[in-house]
Amino acid sequence: MIDVPLSVLDLAPVQTGASPGEALAATTELARRTEALGYRRFWVAEHHNMPGIASSSPSVVIAHLAAATARMRVGSGGVMLPNHAPLVVAEQFGTLDALHPGRIDLGIGRAPGTDQATALALRRTAEGLSAESFPSELADLLRYFRGAGPGGITATPGRGAAPEIWLLGSSGYSAQVAAVLGVRFAFAHHISPNNTEAALALYRDNFRPSEHLERPHAMVAFSAICADTDERADALARPRDLAFLYLTSGRARALPTPEEAAAFQPTERESHFIAQRRAGQVMGSPETVRAQLEDLLRRTEADELMLNTLVYDIEDRARSFELIAKLAAA
Repeated sequence: MIDVPLSVLDLAPVQTGASPGEALAATTELARRTEALGYRRFWVAEHHNMPGIASSSPSVVIAHLAAATARMRVGSGGVMLPNHAPLVVAEQFGTLDALHPGRIDLGIGRAPGTDQATALALRRTAEGLSAESFPSELADLLRYFRGAGPGGITATPGRGAAPEIWLLGSSGYSAQVAAVLGVRFAFAHHISPNNTEAALALYRDNFRPSEHLERPHAMVAFSAICADTDERADALARPRDLAFLYLTSGRARALPTPEEAAAFQPTERESHFIAQRRAGQVMGSPETVRAQLEDLLRRTEADELMLNTLVYDIEDRARSFELIAKLAAA
């Protein structure tokens, strides 16, 4: 039984032959549709120097999506803190919380979400880019929301703001930081499926109650494609498979068309890579997806689930979320 809240993680994928503006318009349409279907949250992820992703500025996109919807929570999955001074993040999300009180989530990640050269161009200094800097910068960010930050500086808007704080991760490190701080934790199962259960155990075993949260609260984010048949879901997944092949070979580009993906003949090594990536994903007909989701919930005991559906056409994306919403309502 799928009896936990469902949410959406979107990257504003840019199709081959389309513009970033068209990608963001499709993301906005998806937010409206998934709100109508009852999804709890809609998050966008920060990535840079990637031609196939248009969500490089989460705070800007969140403002637009929150204005285009009425009830669902909207947030970041996540803001990559190494790319930003904590004060900037506090002011941005303080502003969002002031504009849309009670609807803003601040999911924070410790990876830059890009290559090191781009990360340096964003931050303009190597200070703050190391993993060792993350805990102190995160602590500074939380101080800005509580009151005065380092040096007595006040974030305005920001001080007294109450975006819901989440720590994102794909390893045990982030799980333990989230536990020590007593904040919600979202695990990137779509990035590191073999580490999910161990990281969640670390989070729950080490959790300390805080002003943010009394007991541990974990969400699992994963890739999902649901279609009327297993064969149709497989076909919808092929542009995504090809996009990841291009990305890992240093040839990042816009999302390939279904026709290009269907014509692509992978080598044995590439086929192995695709199979490995698919191993931790949820994909197939409603019956297949139901069994996979129930197994994921059984293994992780997640409090919430968040779905990322990377397919070429907006109608297929929306249909996938519709079919999965029906599974949860059944």
